[in-house]
Amino acid sequence: MKRVALAILVLGLAACKEDIATIAPVEMTDEALGHYCQMFVADHPGPKAQVHLKGHSAPLWFSQVSDAVAYMYDPERDAEVMGVFVSDMSRAESWALPGLDNWLASGSAAFVIESDRLGGMGVPEAIPFGSTDAAAAFVADHGGRVVAWDAVPEAYVRPDMAQMSGHQAHAGADQ
Repeated sequence: MKRVALAILVLGLAACKEDIATIAPVEMTDEALGHYCQMFVADHPGPKAQVHLKGHSAPLWFSQVSDAVAYMYDPERDAEVMGVFVSDMSRAESWALPGLDNWLASGSAAFVIESDRLGGMGVPEAIPFGSTDAAAAFVADHGGRVVAWDAVPEAYVRPDMAQMSGHQAHAGADQ
């Protein structure tokens, strides 16, 4: 009886490990809609994010990475997050064309925050790079600082919108 219970436990743990191992980014298509804005993600410049949830066949798409960070802080999020992938801006063609398939796991990216570049929705962005060196080079050109995924502050991705007038909120969006 103990052997049967042990076998069931081992198989169950192996199945969980297999589920996590199979999570992979998907290529962004022109039909991908932003989770919050319900606008076409590809229509916005700058880095993107996709969040994979347990029990969901398609990821949630985000028009900018900061929105995905805000989603992770959301206390009303009810599904288990299985994986988060972000655009690798060191492999992007340009700010306007961040790429359809150059994804990296959020935990392995170096993020630039507090730079002079705004995200696709015209608010502060957490800009992901596949290496700390690429992030540091971006900081040299655009200011900011380099942090890890789990060190992007909630206050940064949820700025006090009352403090931002229309012009301030969109300053630099076309840079």
